Amino acid sequence: MSKRQIPVVVLAGFLGSGKTTLLNQLLRHSGGNRIGVVVNDFGTIEIDAMSVAGQVGSTVSLGNGCLCCAVDGSELDAYLEKLTRPSVGLDVIVIEASGPAEPQELVRMLLASDNPNIVYGGLVEVVDAAEFDATRAKHPEIERHLALADLVVLNKTDRVEAQDLPGVRASVDRLADGAAVVESTYGRIDPELLFDGKPKGERFGQLSFDDLHEDDTDEDGSHGEGPHGEHLHRTHLHAAYDSVSFATDGALHPRRLLDFLDERPEGLYRIKGFVDFGAHDPGNRYALHAVGRFLRFYPEPWPREAERGTQLVLIGSGVDGAALHTALERCRDDEPQDAGLEEVMWGVLRYVDEREPEPEPEAHLVADPEPELAE
Repeated sequence: MSKRQIPVVVLAGFLGSGKTTLLNQLLRHSGGNRIGVVVNDFGTIEIDAMSVAGQVGSTVSLGNGCLCCAVDGSELDAYLEKLTRPSVGLDVIVIEASGPAEPQELVRMLLASDNPNIVYGGLVEVVDAAEFDATRAKHPEIERHLALADLVVLNKTDRVEAQDLPGVRASVDRLADGAAVVESTYGRIDPELLFDGKPKGERFGQLSFDDLHEDDTDEDGSHGEGPHGEHLHRTHLHAAYDSVSFATDGALHPRRLLDFLDERPEGLYRIKGFVDFGAHDPGNRYALHAVGRFLRFYPEPWPREAERGTQLVLIGSGVDGAALHTALERCRDDEPQDAGLEEVMWGVLRYVDEREPEPEPEAHLVADPEPELAE
């Protein structure tokens, strides 16, 4: 199996939106994940770095100034290289951007990084619901930030009058351009939205059905399910989101699946799992990783004695679970022996990362990361 890449999530938002509060909530509810944090403070006193100290496995502060000012991204790459060493053992990395940072540049640096051990984990934009209009007037660039976001956390909703909240939400939804939007108070969102739980059952990629469905109970204690078996999360940690699991023992057609992915509906934030393309590539299964508008396939040989089939989990906000399930059913391959198999796969191969992952170093050769990372 190919070496697992560590997702890197960019956490952005203007000053006072609640980024550090949200980050600390994630750290307290990490589900056993080991999280690396890159804190990008703006100023000489690194308040954010102090506020997360002791709560995370590895914390690195980039110090003075704005991270996005490092145009070639070399400084960020240097820290990511240290954080992704096997000796550090991280499951996810979160870059908490300073208030004045430009998210577009941070995302560009990650996508342009030559580090084969990372994968883009999405741009999360935190918005202060109570100050949204004032922030928009003072910082009109927030409209551009929202349009780039993969997930928007509308925070501090408890500070907005009940009759005013729908209007704020409608404005954010419109500016977010189809991205998933979740409401929160005190930065509470389910960590499932950003990273996956530790393994408990049969895993595909980094996500386990057991992890996903562990806490999906309604307020009355019953399990919430849609008509096709999709599990609906609505109250856990104040994050209203939906998850749909799809499994089939048949192959999917590459072109049909790509059409589905190209047209995925508004609010669908993450897709993870394994895809069987059948006769189009009988020797490999394809791990699928999609976050927001980002998409990657990772071919790997079928594990010995593994059952053939496709398993996917889709997570979003306000999505129609039944419609997603129906759309995926239409991706089934009813022409497994059609001509031009290689040509049919071209679309998928455009999203395959061709970089060779770095080999695991021998244990006695692993150096301690620098700068020193707190344990």
